[in-house]
Amino acid sequence: MYKLLWMPTALNDLEYWQKNDFKKLKRIIELCVDICKHPQEGKGKPEPLKFSLTGCWSRRIDKEHRLIYRFDDDTVYIIQARYHYKV
Repeated sequence: MYKLLWMPTALNDLEYWQKNDFKKLKRIIELCVDICKHPQEGKGKPEPLKFSLTGCWSRRIDKEHRLIYRFDDDTVYIIQARYHYKV
């Protein structure tokens, strides 16, 4: 199981969802639990990103928003939890 580390931008996104949309917050938590078990497969249609985001992966929160993350041997870094590839 991987450790989870939230980058400052992702923490701001998380706070936004706490205040504005509990359903999306629940979805993000569900995705994070799944990512910690297996970062390259599972819920939210995981896909590796290209170009300036090479090395990062995304999962669908909903049609509009994506969860962007990267991982190494033992840690998953959550980079963004709002918008669509706006890193």
